[in-house]
Amino acid sequence: MTTRSIQQLIRARPVSEGAGVTVHRTIGTPALRQLDPFLMLDHFGSNNPDEYIAGFPEHPHRGFITFTYMLDGHMQHQDSMGNRGDLRAGGAQWMKAASGVIHSEMPQQTNGLLRGFQLWINLPAREKMNDPEYQEFTPEAIPEVNRDGERVRVLLGQYGETRGPISDPNTQAQYLDVTLAAGHAFRQDLRENDTAFIYVFEGSAALGGSDLPQHSLAVLSPGDAVELVAGPDGARFILVAGKPVGEPVVQYGPFVMNSREEIEQALMDYRDNKLVRSKAAMQGA
Repeated sequence: MTTRSIQQLIRARPVSEGAGVTVHRTIGTPALRQLDPFLMLDHFGSNNPDEYIAGFPEHPHRGFITFTYMLDGHMQHQDSMGNRGDLRAGGAQWMKAASGVIHSEMPQQTNGLLRGFQLWINLPAREKMNDPEYQEFTPEAIPEVNRDGERVRVLLGQYGETRGPISDPNTQAQYLDVTLAAGHAFRQDLRENDTAFIYVFEGSAALGGSDLPQHSLAVLSPGDAVELVAGPDGARFILVAGKPVGEPVVQYGPFVMNSREEIEQALMDYRDNKLVRSKAAMQGA
């Protein structure tokens, strides 16, 4: 058994997106351009509506998956295929943009709170031009495991005998939201060569004798398990892992393909109103 250690520690960096919304980015920055199969991780949150009220007006995607997880507040979604949704706190949205989607995301506070994550996951070349898919899951659809000193929400993958409602056959991704009491130890088995990271957003933790400060992302070394201990104020973090795609990545903003020619085609399709090729039926619970 090989327990994973911290390979790289990335502090979140503020980035302006959408109509001037500030998000805190780790993957997709100069310090960490990509982490195959993950292309970007944004942590958004504010108690000041002026910082996000303009939201993320209509914008395109092609060639990858967006996975949005709301912690507080809610996000109103609308896309070019007719899907509409209101993603509530504790809920998740899985959107496989594939050949093309144009959508908007408008964040709203609940009781003065707004927080969440958006993760971009790459698609293999054989699926980049497939039909898009859209799934939305209510908070009640996300299973939880509660033990002494520990709460784990299982969004993707499996924790113990509990399996999340969402699956990605390409990366076999895991995505856990873990809350630990002060000093509590946590362990999760992982496939040895999967890419894995931890992002701490409340409290702090220690992994292999190294500190994991708040608002930092730890890229983990290869291994078949991860073990950590919560700090004196407890900890809350996401643990994400997945099988690398292992293909060339050429990205231009919201388009992620395998070659410059495919990016140029995406730009032409968007300019000529041909980006959206098929309608995605809404699924979920």
